[in-house]
Amino acid sequence: MNAPLDGWSQEPASFETLGEFLRRERELRSISLEEIARTTRIPLRTLRCIEQDEFDHLPGRVFTRGFLQAYAQALDLDPAPLLQRFDRKRPATDDELALEIRGGAPERGRRFGIAIAVVVLLILFTLALSIVLRPRHRRAPVELSGDGSIAAPLRG
Repeated sequence: MNAPLDGWSQEPASFETLGEFLRRERELRSISLEEIARTTRIPLRTLRCIEQDEFDHLPGRVFTRGFLQAYAQALDLDPAPLLQRFDRKRPATDDELALEIRGGAPERGRRFGIAIAVVVLLILFTLALSIVLRPRHRRAPVELSGDGSIAAPLRG
């Protein structure tokens, strides 16, 4: 069961930042940052940025929220209040909201690209097969006469 975030569901009395809170919780549990990196598969550099509240150095809002959630879960904390606090401190820009809303579009575009590639490959395979299996029209061999000499072809 995830532990509550010690009053983080409301605004905390102290001015502790998200990074300070996560670092304090990690140190209380005697867990190294390297251990968190191994557990969550989040790069060590990214975890350092989170603990130092350098969110501008992280790849994007959606990724940062995922990192925060994974970090909180690795510490056996409920990530919801942490994510709410992050959202209040760093509201989404219009561009980020548009990307989150359009979430399904890249998948459809990818499927379309795969379908086109399959059709092109099928056409190329059919073309190659038709070239390989095309009957070869060779001239009829020159016939030998009964005495072993070559008979001249009849011209008409």
